[in-house]
Amino acid sequence: MFKFNTALDHAVMRPVARGYVKVIPSPMRTGVSNFLSNIHYTATIGNDILQAHFRDFARDVARLVVNTTLGIGGLLDPASRLGLEEQDKDFGQTLGRWGVHTGSYLVLPLLGPSDVRDAIGRVPDRYMTVDGLVDNTTLSLSLFGVGALDARAKALPSDNVINSAFDPYAFVRSAWFQLRDYKIHEGEENYVPNLPPLDPDTHE
Repeated sequence: MFKFNTALDHAVMRPVARGYVKVIPSPMRTGVSNFLSNIHYTATIGNDILQAHFRDFARDVARLVVNTTLGIGGLLDPASRLGLEEQDKDFGQTLGRWGVHTGSYLVLPLLGPSDVRDAIGRVPDRYMTVDGLVDNTTLSLSLFGVGALDARAKALPSDNVINSAFDPYAFVRSAWFQLRDYKIHEGEENYVPNLPPLDPDTHE
């Protein structure tokens, strides 16, 4: 699946993302990113509650209200200038804070790296976002496509690092677990990364 995703990315997604960055001015791309972040921010707010982060919940609700109103539907980000910085919480992180183990590493079709816990977490996250509740297939697929393009454009700077790795699969797998472990335990005192072992032959 990693090879399939890589081949598809090199043939379609990466060239399209490069064209998007080349043709669309940076302010417009930023507006698209802001809008997508805003319609997905209800998932962060929902996970604030599930993680019992009530102060973050209040700040994130305020951020959503400010950007939806003063930010013209989320195209602008006045909340950050007011000190309401964007946070990133999802149900996979919530499960991790509840003590659920990551499970096996997975590479999802089109979606890329994941693990069993975070793959399961995608389902409730989907229903906590605005676009997840859209009852229009064309609009829903359009939002998904724009989101995928935006994410791929943001990831372009990492291409050289991944391509130059001795084992790109192992590199992405290790980076994935480190990132997820950090997001779950961010801010904890005496935090020490706890990563699954990596067998150089089987990647397990």
